[in-house]
Amino acid sequence: MAETNETRYRVGGMDCAACATKIDTAVRRVAGVADVSVSVMAGTMTVRHDGSSDLKAIEKKVTRLGYSVSPFAGSTTPAHDHGSHDHHDHDHGHGHDHGDHAGHDHGHAGHNHDHADHDHDHGQKEIEGLHGHDHAPMAGPWWQSKKGRLTILSGAALVAAYAIGHLVPAIASYAFIVAMLVGLVPIARRAVMAAFSGTPFSIEMLMTIAAVGAVIINAGEEAATVVFLFLVGELLEGVAAGKARESIQSLTALVPRNALLEDNGQTREVPAETLAVGAIIMVRPGDRISADGIIISGESAIDEAPVTGESTPVRKGVDAVVFAGTVNGDAVLRVRVTAAAADNTIARIVKLVEEAQESKAPTERFIDRFSRYYTPGVVVVAALVAVVPPLLFGGAWSEWVYKGLAILLIGCPCALVISTPAAIAASLSSGARRGLLMKGGAVLETLGKVTMVAFDKTGTLTEGKPQVTDIISFGLSEAQVLSRAAVLEQGSSHPLALAILNRAKADGVPVPPAFELEALPGKGVSGKVGGETLDLLSPPAARERGALGAEQDARITELNDEGKSVSVLLVNNVAAGLIAMRDEPREDAKAGLTTLKARGVKAMMLTGDNKRTAAAVAGMLGIDWRGEMMPEDKQRVVGELKREGFVVAKVGDGINDAPALAAADIGIAMGGGTDVALETADAAVLHGRVGDVARMIELSQRTMRNIMQNITIALGLKAVFLVTTIAGITGLWPAILADTGATVLVTINALRLLRVRM
Repeated sequence: MAETNETRYRVGGMDCAACATKIDTAVRRVAGVADVSVSVMAGTMTVRHDGSSDLKAIEKKVTRLGYSVSPFAGSTTPAHDHGSHDHHDHDHGHGHDHGDHAGHDHGHAGHNHDHADHDHDHGQKEIEGLHGHDHAPMAGPWWQSKKGRLTILSGAALVAAYAIGHLVPAIASYAFIVAMLVGLVPIARRAVMAAFSGTPFSIEMLMTIAAVGAVIINAGEEAATVVFLFLVGELLEGVAAGKARESIQSLTALVPRNALLEDNGQTREVPAETLAVGAIIMVRPGDRISADGIIISGESAIDEAPVTGESTPVRKGVDAVVFAGTVNGDAVLRVRVTAAAADNTIARIVKLVEEAQESKAPTERFIDRFSRYYTPGVVVVAALVAVVPPLLFGGAWSEWVYKGLAILLIGCPCALVISTPAAIAASLSSGARRGLLMKGGAVLETLGKVTMVAFDKTGTLTEGKPQVTDIISFGLSEAQVLSRAAVLEQGSSHPLALAILNRAKADGVPVPPAFELEALPGKGVSGKVGGETLDLLSPPAARERGALGAEQDARITELNDEGKSVSVLLVNNVAAGLIAMRDEPREDAKAGLTTLKARGVKAMMLTGDNKRTAAAVAGMLGIDWRGEMMPEDKQRVVGELKREGFVVAKVGDGINDAPALAAADIGIAMGGGTDVALETADAAVLHGRVGDVARMIELSQRTMRNIMQNITIALGLKAVFLVTTIAGITGLWPAILADTGATVLVTINALRLLRVRM
C-alpha cells in the first residue's frame, strides 16, 4: 500500500456509541481508507488513508448521516507507525487545535461556528435541510440546539394532538399520526442514510419500523408518544455526553489568555498563545502562570492544585520548573518560557487524553463485536414474536405485532455499547486532572491487573539529588565543619557541592569568602580562609596525605556501607570532620510502597547504582532490589518477571529506562512535564509521587468495576422488560423508557468516576 496518511476531524453531535459505529461503518466504505477510529467522548474521528482517498467524500458521508464534521487545522500527517497512533502527533499540527477551540472562552460555541462555516463551504445547505437533525455539539443551553428544538416541536405537536382528540374525537387518530411524523421524518431520514452507508440495523431504523407498525395496528397515540420519548432520550444522551466531554476540555480553560512579556526592559500584555520559547514573562502574585517555563528570578509558593491536585502550595525558586495554569502565590516571578502554547503541559494532557479515548479497550472491542450480532438477533426475535403466535397458535395479530414492536425498541444496544467508553473517558479525564496520564483504554484496563511494580531508583524512589545526611566533627562544632566545607564549595555546581551549600543555607551557617580556591582534579578542593588552610577531599586523597587515623577510617567504612558518599575536611592538614551525603528516598516513597502492598501488589527496585547504596536505600524502604544494572539488564529482569507470571509495570524517569519501559506490560514514566518519556511509556505520573502509581492502579480497578456495573444495568433492564413485554405487562412506552433510561443511567454512573477523590 502507498504511504499511509492520517487526518483528524472534529465530529459534532455524536452522543452514543451507535452514532460512532454508523460513522465508522460508512467511512470505511470510502475507497482508500485503511482504518477509522471514532471517539464519542472526545467528539473526534481519525482516518488513516492512502493519499488516493477523497477527503471531501469522507466529509460528505459523515454529513449525510446527520453529523457536522470539520478537519483539525493542518491535521493530515504521514502515519509512520501502524501499531500505535500516539507518538507522531506530538510534532504535527493537532496541537494548534487546542489553541483554536479551547484556550478561548468560546469553548464549544467555537465549534458550532466552524461547522456552520464548513457547511457553507461545501454548499451543503440542502443536506442540512435534508437530515433536519443537525448533530451540532451541545453549545449553550440544550433548547437552542437543533436536537432540543426538534424535541420541543415534537412535544408541542403531541400536546396539540391530545387537545384536538378531545375536541374532535373523529379526527384524533389523524392528529396523532401528524404529531408522530413531526418527530419521525428526521429519524427516518437518518435511518435510510445509515442503511445506505452500511448500517441497516440502526436504532433509527428500529424506531421507524416500530412507529410505522404501531400506526398500522391502530396505536397512533402510542406511536407519537414513543417518538417524542425517543427524542427526549437522545437529548438526554447528548447532554450527558457533553458533560463528559467538557470535563477534560475544562482543563484548557485553566491557562490564562494573556501574559506579561518583558521586552527591552518594558513589560507589555500579549496573548498567551503568541509566546515564543525563550521569551521572558513576568508573573505577579496571585496571577495564573501563562506558560510552561523555568523561574529565572524570584521565589514563591505556587499553588499547583488546578493541574496536579496537590493540596499544599509548593515553594519554588530559581531554576525550578513551573506549569501553565498554576497560580503564583506571594512574590513576583520572572519565568523563561520553555514550551509554546500548543505544547504546554495542559495542551499535551488534553491531546493525549483525546487520542487515548480513540484507542479502544479490549472490553470495548468485545462489546462492539457482540452488538454487531446482538441487534440483528433482536430484530429476528421481534419478528418471530410478532408472527409465530398468530400463525401457529391463533393469537390476535394486533396484540402480538404490538409485542414484537416493543421488543424491537427494547433491543437497542445504545446503553450496552456506551457502557465501556463512557467509563473509560471519565476515568482518563479524572486521572489527567490529577497528573496521572494513561494512553488509552487498553492501558487503563491492564493497570488494574498489575501484580508487580519494578521501580527505577534515582529520581523515582529517591529525589535524584544528594543530601547531607551526617556531619561528624573531630574537635570543631558541626556548624564549623559545615561552614568551612561550604566555603570551599561555593561557586561549584557539582551535585555533592550543591548538597553541602543547600544544607549550610538551611542551617543558617555563615559562609565567608575564600581565597586561593583551587580544584584538585579527582581529589577535591583546597583554599585559605582567615589564616587556615582548608581541604575538602575524597577519603583516598585524605589517606594519601596521611590525615586519617584508624578510628576515622572505621567511621568512613561504616558510612560507605550505608550507601553514603563521604568527604573529609582537613584544617591545616589535620582531619577536622566528615560530611556524608546520599540521594535520599522521596518523602512519600515509603507510604506509596505501603499502599501498593496493601493492594496486594509486589514492588522491586532496579538500579544502576552500586550494591551498597542499593541495599541501603532498599533497606530503608523495605523493598526487594537488584543493583549495578545496565539498561539491558533492567529489560532482562522485566522479561524474567513476566515469565514468572507477573503482570509487570515498570516505573522510571525516562531516558535510560526506555528498553525496560517498552518491555513491561505497562511502562510508567515518572517526572515533570517535558522530559516525561511519553513516547515509550504507556502512562505517566506528572508529579513524580510514588503513591500515584498505587492511585493509578486503584483508578483502573475502580473503572473496571464501573464498567461491570454498567453492563449489568444495560443488560439487566433489557432482560426485565423483555420478559414483562412478552407477558403483556408492559408496552411500547416502557420499552423506550427502558432503553433511554439505561443509557442515561450508564452515563451518569460513568461520570461518577470524575468525582473520584484520591
